Amino acid sequence: MGSDLFSKSYFQGRAMQAFLKGTSTQGTRPLKEKGTGTSGEKKQKSVPWVEKYRPKCMEDVAFQEEVVAVLKKTIEGADLPNLLFYGPPGTGKTSTILAAARELYGPELYRQRVLELNASDERGIQVVREKVKRFAQLTVAGHRTDGKPCPPFKIIILDEADSMTNAAQAALRRTMEKESRTTRFCLICNYVSRIIEPLTSRCSKFRFKPLANQVQEERLLDICDKENLKYSKEGIAALVKVSEGDLRKAITFLQSAARLNTDNEITESAVIEIAGVVPPKMIDNLLKICYKGTFEKLEIAVGNMVDEGYAATQIINQLHEAIIEEELNDKQKSAITEKMAVVDKCLVDGADEYLQMLSMCSVIMQQATLSN
Repeated sequence: MGSDLFSKSYFQGRAMQAFLKGTSTQGTRPLKEKGTGTSGEKKQKSVPWVEKYRPKCMEDVAFQEEVVAVLKKTIEGADLPNLLFYGPPGTGKTSTILAAARELYGPELYRQRVLELNASDERGIQVVREKVKRFAQLTVAGHRTDGKPCPPFKIIILDEADSMTNAAQAALRRTMEKESRTTRFCLICNYVSRIIEPLTSRCSKFRFKPLANQVQEERLLDICDKENLKYSKEGIAALVKVSEGDLRKAITFLQSAARLNTDNEITESAVIEIAGVVPPKMIDNLLKICYKGTFEKLEIAVGNMVDEGYAATQIINQLHEAIIEEELNDKQKSAITEKMAVVDKCLVDGADEYLQMLSMCSVIMQQATLSN
């Protein structure tokens, strides 16, 4: 009986040893595969173009000459005030401060000296009290290896600061003043009116303009050349029009179009399909029905547009652009645009898209009949 137990435990022990040996030898194999260069190359390829072509230095920032000139002057003196960048999305606000921080600290100290927080995700008073305050209180240490002067302060970047609660913004005032020796703040927002007055008075304000069409076109063509893409002039023009001065949106659409048409060139129709824009022919057809059609035809046309999944807000924006160009008098245009504003408000409040679109097109029909 005792010998049976001994032999059983002996064999179990041997089996366990064999199992452990097997797992250890298997566990070492994938490590070798991870070390190969192919996986690194794959990671490099999968970077979104928005990040891949983000400006690395101040000279690369497009169309914001005044802001760049002022920042360069302050960087030369290794000093920086508290900053407030505001303007439409995709105009280079975050890229500018990140490029400035790289030039100030160099690649070695950059990660230690810069704290970037997206205030849309972390916007409460607790974050200001804990994360921001803790980082602001740290003393700065280290020198640049290249011998350039290194400023004796850190930078805290609060992106989308207009999403922060008023209580969090109020809590930030004291931290700004108290830690002014060791920390500089950069607030980034789309709407400066949503930042409380005591904060704006503590910062140097810089307005970022929407990018000019020519500047956007140059950047997009540069990316097309670097990525070896085929493109048509109409396709690039469509990208510029659809993005409305937002270069980030234009680059994202360009990458999507390149993935969709791997062999073919980037055309206007491909861009319109990706951007979720209503085809211009559809808008023209809807206006024709409003001017010369019947109410039954209008019902069908509006129903088809809603059924095809086009956003009502997008239809309103494109109809507004078309109405401005139409040969109607000022009184008619003002009546139609006023109705568009009401419909837009109703849609935000959650009204039915089909009924709101129908009511708006009915007003266009009424105004068109007045001119006839």
